[in-house]
Amino acid sequence: MAATPAPPQTPPKPTWDPPTPAPFPWLRPTIRIRLTLLYGGMFLIAGILLLSIIYLLAAQALDTGNEPLFKIVDGSNIKVASENCPAVDSSSLTLPEFNAAISDCVDLQRRIALDNLLSRSLLALLGLAVIAFAFGYAMAGRVLSPLGRITRTARAVAGSDLSRRIELDGPDDELKELADTFDDMLERLQRAFTAQQRFVGNASHELRTPLAINRTLLEVHLSDPNAPVELQQLGKTLLATNERSEQLVEGLLLLARSDNQIVERKAVDLAEVASQAVDQAHAEAEAKGVEIRGTREPAVVQGNGVLLERIALNLVQNAVRYNVPENGWVEVTTRVQHGQAVLVVANTGPVVPAYEIDNLFEPFRRLRTERTGSDKGVGLGLSIVRSVARAHGGHISAQPREGGGLVMRFTLPV
Repeated sequence: MAATPAPPQTPPKPTWDPPTPAPFPWLRPTIRIRLTLLYGGMFLIAGILLLSIIYLLAAQALDTGNEPLFKIVDGSNIKVASENCPAVDSSSLTLPEFNAAISDCVDLQRRIALDNLLSRSLLALLGLAVIAFAFGYAMAGRVLSPLGRITRTARAVAGSDLSRRIELDGPDDELKELADTFDDMLERLQRAFTAQQRFVGNASHELRTPLAINRTLLEVHLSDPNAPVELQQLGKTLLATNERSEQLVEGLLLLARSDNQIVERKAVDLAEVASQAVDQAHAEAEAKGVEIRGTREPAVVQGNGVLLERIALNLVQNAVRYNVPENGWVEVTTRVQHGQAVLVVANTGPVVPAYEIDNLFEPFRRLRTERTGSDKGVGLGLSIVRSVARAHGGHISAQPREGGGLVMRFTLPV
């Protein structure tokens, strides 16, 4: 009878890399800034039009540039004193000169009045524009506050909490419809993740158990010294096939689990992990005549030691198995560079076209072949490497090496 699978774990974080923050976030053209500019710009344009109309109407009312409303046609001993128009304060002016001075003085006062009107109106417009932009910014923030709530919930979900919901209150508008749709999507994602965890738990038991039983039965029969040679040869073939099936099942289960974000992390030295991988692949490398070399400097990261060791082991084993028949080598180095821990595995081997690189990371894909069909593995090594790298927030890349072979580069933030 199948054992009851373990309850689902905490939902994972996404496997994509988070976006790099902008160097000047306050210059980012957010929707709130654009709405503020729209509100303030519309007010500013309306204020300029209103000011222009008022100025033109005031100028027309003051009748600038026309003949004066009055003039002195006759009189004697007329004396006028003015602090604003000193030109009329003279007893030596003739009557026409006096009327012309009066007209110039009135025009001057009209121009001064219009200039004062324009300057004070511009100052008032500037003050109101500042108030309008501030009011627009506040109103835009209030209008967009549901979007901020949606964003915060999305970040919480990205932080491995699929149980969070927005549950937006308010009028049944477009933003509430968006929030409800997002909640429905989260509900479906949580159900899918739970089903995936349940499937992995069941598959872990249902697939491993019969293979382990088959292996035990085959080993028991092979241990019989009286068994015929043909039966022993058949048993060895079946045992190798069973071992290959076990490797395939383990690889598939690890691939399914490693697609999840690593929640519990501990300090792990990539140099130590790489050294252990080299030790495990040393016998196979000697059998194939492949030299393993390289310097491994300390590079401590936060992660799962077992999964990181699987990355190093898969890379080293692939480099050993897909190598040249004679005088081949594998170089394994670790170091810290630009705030990141780096594991580089380079090897001699067949020439790899650049367009084939992406295919190597697909499950059951090898160079120039689609399905597994060799004794070098089950075709999941690099797929597992990529999944584990993503789960740790790292990155794995491959480049063809000049002369043949590959340079695999795994980076992880320190």
